Amino acid sequence: MAFEVNWQSGEGLLGLDDPAEWDAAFERGEDRLGTAVIGLAFQCSLEEASPRIVRAMQLPDRGQQGFAFTAAGHAARLNGELTPELYAALRAEGPGGIAEHPIRDTLGFVPFRKLPPWFKRRWVLVTVRNKLESWWLWSGQTVEDIWRRLRRRS
Repeated sequence: MAFEVNWQSGEGLLGLDDPAEWDAAFERGEDRLGTAVIGLAFQCSLEEASPRIVRAMQLPDRGQQGFAFTAAGHAARLNGELTPELYAALRAEGPGGIAEHPIRDTLGFVPFRKLPPWFKRRWVLVTVRNKLESWWLWSGQTVEDIWRRLRRRS
């Protein structure tokens, strides 16, 4: 590791590149494990970071859980895939809560062919909903434009 990590202040945690140090901090019960797991997602391979991200998703502190889910989203962005354990953890949490943004990151950055079946169904749902919303907004704008033109004529 190029620099020292301070678990009390949180300084250097986003640069954490040693999974063994994260494991030792987990055993000690450190407070900023969710923040540190983001560093692992950035610095380590997906195979090294994945089990630690999943463990951080189960931390008692909801804020640190949020950081762990953020790490899953970053892993999807950086690697273009996730491990089966991360897919399972995101599915277990479900959309609409703390996992909403990581699920959307996964749907946006992981190729459709690499998604498990639940995520493929979610991708179809989100894509159809987005298309319908865009049509609705477009039609509303069109009606408004027509109304404005008709009012100018009278």
